[in-house]
Amino acid sequence: MNIYISGLSYGIDSERLQNLFTEYGEVSSAKVITDRETGRSRGFGFVEMDDDAEGQNAINGLNGTQHDTRTINVSVARPQPERSSNQDGRRSYNNSRSY
Repeated sequence: MNIYISGLSYGIDSERLQNLFTEYGEVSSAKVITDRETGRSRGFGFVEMDDDAEGQNAINGLNGTQHDTRTINVSVARPQPERSSNQDGRRSYNNSRSY
């Protein structure tokens, strides 16, 4: 089960995020999303748990709780929608413009 966590403190790292979830079961991966330039947490992350029941228990146990003075939101992660691009792989922003 892939779990989305928002409301994380900006000082948290992936190891601390993983430790938060290990009391609910085995964590196969934990990733705090960081800013490319500063390396600082962007305030959200993802945890992967192989056992769906353990993942659901983690969601139920952690959603709405306080960590590092912040209330975190924990839910099942939604799949990322596919991005459309033009034929050479670059994004186009306004193809509907007519002259």
